Amino acid sequence: MVTTQSTPFTEVLGNGALAIGAYAVLGVLLLVAGFYAIDLATPGRLSRLIREERNPNAAALALSGLVAVGLIVAASIWSSGGAVREGLIATLVFGVVGIAVQTIAMLVFDRVIGIPVRTLLDEATLQPATVLLSATHVVIGLITAVAVI
Repeated sequence: MVTTQSTPFTEVLGNGALAIGAYAVLGVLLLVAGFYAIDLATPGRLSRLIREERNPNAAALALSGLVAVGLIVAASIWSSGGAVREGLIATLVFGVVGIAVQTIAMLVFDRVIGIPVRTLLDEATLQPATVLLSATHVVIGLITAVAVI
């Protein structure tokens, strides 16, 4: 007679809920870190520019950076294959690397390509250069996410 051991359903649910909680906390921390990295790379307080001045350029840059971080976090979780501890470590490392690469890309576009973020954030209307920088954030996040997988 062959016996198979199965994990009780409640244990599966409990472990899954803990994993979701851990990934959610780490994801939120990485999103906050990504926001502040963009804030450091831009002149002025990004939250003030968005909340008080309602600056669409600041909002677009922040939004695209957060979408990129979200892509990296999701890919890291996907690639963990259920190994929660390793997945959390990989998500942290890849998330930080992705945030750093996005920040560097913003500075490169500013200095090398000649798209100064400072002047974009002085504009009251959405600028084509902001759309380009925003797309760059998302594409870097996508590239990083695919590299993780």
